[in-house]
Amino acid sequence: MVFNSLAFLAFFAIVLALHAMPFSWTTRKLNLLIASYLFYAAWNPPFVILLWISTVVDWFAAQKLVHAERPLIRRAWMLLSVVANLGMLAYFKYGHFLLENFSALMATVGVHYVPPAWDIVLPVGISFYTFATLSYTLDIYLRRALPARKFLDYALFVTFFPHLVAGPIMRPTELVPQFEQPRRGTARQLQFGLVLITLGLFQKVVLADSFLGKAAEMVFDGPGAPGALDAWIGTLAFSGQIFCDFAGYSTIAIGVAMCLGFAMPDNFRFPYAAVGFSDFWRRWHITLSSWLRDYLYIPLGGNRHGEARTYMALMGTMLLGGLWHGASWTFVVWGGLHGLYLSVERLLRRRFAGYRPSPLAVLGLGLLTYVLINVTWVFFRARSFAGAWTMLRGMVGTNAVAPPILPTMYLVTTAVIVAGIVLAHWIMRRRTLESMLQQAPAVPMSLALGVMAFAVVTAQGDGNAFIYFQF
Repeated sequence: MVFNSLAFLAFFAIVLALHAMPFSWTTRKLNLLIASYLFYAAWNPPFVILLWISTVVDWFAAQKLVHAERPLIRRAWMLLSVVANLGMLAYFKYGHFLLENFSALMATVGVHYVPPAWDIVLPVGISFYTFATLSYTLDIYLRRALPARKFLDYALFVTFFPHLVAGPIMRPTELVPQFEQPRRGTARQLQFGLVLITLGLFQKVVLADSFLGKAAEMVFDGPGAPGALDAWIGTLAFSGQIFCDFAGYSTIAIGVAMCLGFAMPDNFRFPYAAVGFSDFWRRWHITLSSWLRDYLYIPLGGNRHGEARTYMALMGTMLLGGLWHGASWTFVVWGGLHGLYLSVERLLRRRFAGYRPSPLAVLGLGLLTYVLINVTWVFFRARSFAGAWTMLRGMVGTNAVAPPILPTMYLVTTAVIVAGIVLAHWIMRRRTLESMLQQAPAVPMSLALGVMAFAVVTAQGDGNAFIYFQF
């Protein structure tokens, strides 16, 4: 079930109505738990079993971690949780990737090995709920948190449908305490939540699917090699598409949770206004960035053991972050480029520690950041290295002269929409969406939301799944 469907609209209306009923808090939490399982089962019912396994294993491992006194026993329970969660993730998401690369490795030494057919479906959102459940046992093992007091609260944390399949990646300390006391959305929360849902649907259905996605598809998946204009417009279209798609999902998720009376953290803060790549990762997929920092970068040494170790930790974190996004070497290169960018930025910051850029220099650095981010999006979107090189050659104008790919309408609409997104990010760079919505005049804001809602209803969308569902 996807947020941008009539099925979800009916589902959410029923959930909201049941949550408003004068049932006991335990009953209402059970309603949310059952609804969350139904939400997930709408894709593939048997995969609910994976949710049960992850939930039960981590619940019992956490209980044992609290009561175990010997370090060896505590480490064993922690490893059980890690192996169970990462084992399922590795099998379903990376099994085929590992077999393919093993076959290629054998071929280099003269051994012909044909791997068996891999017809296993990737469970939707497995990377997201795996990271969420792992943070539970790891925080308890590191004595940074206490286990949930009730199994129902923990099970609801794992499966809570707004964040289940594409984030934000919640920590137990953020959500479990909210399940301890009765909650209903206030009139103000319901109003603001519906505003966020409308905004998120507009980003996804109208901007990402109806305009930007089609332009990106025509260039990246077309048969010909693009020229410079097509290559850049196609890449810019994807940069806008993936932001509107994923930020749209996160905005809807936060709005849905708010309507029910729950708070979820921001996942995007106008990332295309970033000045530098550390600033970008403080604004893009924030919950993943903080997860990678706390559970990969810091354990790998962080910045506590000298410069060489710091650069190794940065690169290792971003390479693994790239692999988390997809079982393909193109995603690893995408992560590696970000690791390289972060390392070079750190080196330059140390070299020019006293430099204070002027406003014009800030703008220039921001545009440079955006251009280099778009280079990385080529590897994220391309289906192969050959496709990525073709796009990059097109962007520097070295492809052979070929007929234009994008019609003029797509060139114009993509340029206008992407320019509008980037401009909006710069205007909002030091503000929050909440503050802007609260300060905006009521009449213009109502008209804008009405236009967005009308555009969503009239958009000839295909109910496309969100891009990050595949991760």
